[in-house]
Amino acid sequence: MDFSSAILIIAGLVLFETISGIDNAIINAEVLSTMGAKARRWFLIWGIFIAVFVVRGVLPWLIVWFAAPGLGPLEALTATFSSDPRVIHAIEQSAPILLAGGGTFLLFLFFHWLFLEPKNFGLLGERFFQAQGVWFYAVASILLAVIVWAAIKIDPMMAFGTVLGSTAFFITHGFKGNAEQKEKDLMKQHLSDMSKIFYLEAIDATFSIDGVLGAFAFTLAVPLILIGNGIGAIVVRQITIGNIDRIKNFVFLKNGAMYSIMFLGLIMLGEAFGLHIPPWLAPVITFAVVGYFFHKSKRHLVC
Repeated sequence: MDFSSAILIIAGLVLFETISGIDNAIINAEVLSTMGAKARRWFLIWGIFIAVFVVRGVLPWLIVWFAAPGLGPLEALTATFSSDPRVIHAIEQSAPILLAGGGTFLLFLFFHWLFLEPKNFGLLGERFFQAQGVWFYAVASILLAVIVWAAIKIDPMMAFGTVLGSTAFFITHGFKGNAEQKEKDLMKQHLSDMSKIFYLEAIDATFSIDGVLGAFAFTLAVPLILIGNGIGAIVVRQITIGNIDRIKNFVFLKNGAMYSIMFLGLIMLGEAFGLHIPPWLAPVITFAVVGYFFHKSKRHLVC
């Protein structure tokens, strides 16, 4: 991997992490508004260490290590930069398992948004799909069955990775679905600032799953994921501090995030099934999709 490719991948990761973290930033901002200055400062300064290094650093490293258990902890961290044939072989063997699971997770995430979540309609057809919300579970079930059937012919572990991806989606979706209600409860209850900090850190960890799994569509290099997602997490914190109302005015940014997730999921599944996809494609698509919906949001503001 040359330097320019690494920079492009990091830039794409930063943008993707930032856009996919907008919902998290909104929740953070609402809860922080009920906390004292000292607690807010602690969360925004020291909490970033947990958000960047513990969640977005340790989690992708653990995922790579779990997918390739034959590697040691250091090798899992530096595997994609290694010239050791044994390490290269381990990554080649484990990558389809990881990519199939991550791709399934992202596609489920996209279809859930398309069918069930409230949204500003940015493209033709979105209103129609939301009116057919009951079909989400049928689409998800059929999609899972098709991917598992195709994967099991190649490698049973790849099929198992697909099932793990769907399991991860429903677990994290349950936490996210509860987050909005808990936010309302926190606004009404007189809980301690420390309790609210623990809640925000737990929510941040849950919301980070999307960014971490989506990052593998850009690269399997854990150090690059740490840098890109880490910078993105810092940007989300800055949005939380002072720009959240302005960001809310860009009503189609969430659409851009979800269509990016769809494309990244397809890229991961394509790579899992052996398609050669150039490393520049994921960041270029992310910039193009988010750029389109950012421009659409600006036009909407003018109108």
